[in-house]
Amino acid sequence: MLFYSDTISPRLRYIVEFFSAELFDEPVELTSDEELFRQSSGPRINYSKHDFSEKEFFVSSTSLLFEKDIRQQTTDCFEVNFHKAFFATRGDFPFDIFAASFYLISRYEEYLPHELDEFGRYAHTNSLAFREGFLNQPLVNIWLADFKKALLRKFPELIFRHRQFTCLLTYDVDIAYSYRNKGFRRNAAGFVRSGLKGNWSEILQRMRVLRGKEKDPYDCFEWLDALHLYCRIKPYYFFLVAKKRGTYDKNISTRRKAFREMIEYYAKQYKIGLHSSWQSNNDPRLLKEEKEWLEVVTETSIAESRQHYLKFNVEKTFAVLQNCGIEKEFSMGYGTTNGFRASICSSYLWYDLKQEQSTDLVIYPFCFMDANAIFEQKLTPSQGYDELIHYYELVKKYNGIFISIWHNHLLTSEAAFAGWREAFELFMKETVYWDAYYDKG
Repeated sequence: MLFYSDTISPRLRYIVEFFSAELFDEPVELTSDEELFRQSSGPRINYSKHDFSEKEFFVSSTSLLFEKDIRQQTTDCFEVNFHKAFFATRGDFPFDIFAASFYLISRYEEYLPHELDEFGRYAHTNSLAFREGFLNQPLVNIWLADFKKALLRKFPELIFRHRQFTCLLTYDVDIAYSYRNKGFRRNAAGFVRSGLKGNWSEILQRMRVLRGKEKDPYDCFEWLDALHLYCRIKPYYFFLVAKKRGTYDKNISTRRKAFREMIEYYAKQYKIGLHSSWQSNNDPRLLKEEKEWLEVVTETSIAESRQHYLKFNVEKTFAVLQNCGIEKEFSMGYGTTNGFRASICSSYLWYDLKQEQSTDLVIYPFCFMDANAIFEQKLTPSQGYDELIHYYELVKKYNGIFISIWHNHLLTSEAAFAGWREAFELFMKETVYWDAYYDKG
């Protein structure tokens, strides 16, 4: 495939390489040589203001990919094939799919002035996807499917890359145990707190757990191991390893031998990532210390991360992570609602708009998190299960990567979260199991 533009900018090169990786096995050739393009007889895309012949695929270009600054864009949406699009143009495709895709996956709008939520994060209500009602769709992947069909009408001989659906389970271990391995002071404070609330059942439960008479309510790790074995799936575990407790960092102390041994065990079984603490969000030095501690304990290089509370700033956080040696980032999603923050269900390279360059940092977007369903959307387990299956089947339809986030302390048998453990088990045994079977069996 030959791709022509009279100007080749960093933004254009980035998005063409993205399309190339998504659609073809061979890289797309990018050129600004008009004569070379005119003489070509193979499949070719003309991305400019003027078409040359009917034998090319013409997409009339807008200005976004050739700009060198960040400014408010006009993103008036309209319907195309029963879904939304913007940057309307003329040609063989009804809108500038390259600029629109760049706008969404680069998170361009997050560089513009916007409101923050209570945790200082980009609020999902700011987003074009939320305002226009496509937050629950991997719109870029939907566009890609339409684009393939349009290309085939012009070039029937084209052969596209076959992408395989992947289900990637991930766990954030914010609090490994409710009572165990917390030390005398934290448990004593817990007894007092429960006593002041008159919660005698919690006091008795804490006593039984500390005496070894009952399993810690947050300790569902053996149960999860059994499910993973049954479904033949290898998950990711992201451990919060803050060195000191904070308002939002309440993990088991890194000085606890049992916590270190747990991490060592899982590092031998699965992929381990850093769940960067809240305190490290604005402290690169602390982030580096947490990563190095995890590397020492696991005796392996840590290249994956997810931000605690999903707190990140596209202008700063990803650059800091990359400088720290992180290669794969799993935070792309909202902490207030489920859906597709970047409107995509494929992994992709992060584009640094501040530096105007593509990077080697791979972004892995998620679309479902148990905490969102429970606390933010206030769904029942049955409703949460239905939403989970909806996203799973949608991502599967477009051969994307279905990434979900789960927390051990929410998969407990405690009454407050009754039904969620069962919903997760049903999902694993009735959905994940069969796809793993067909993929590998």
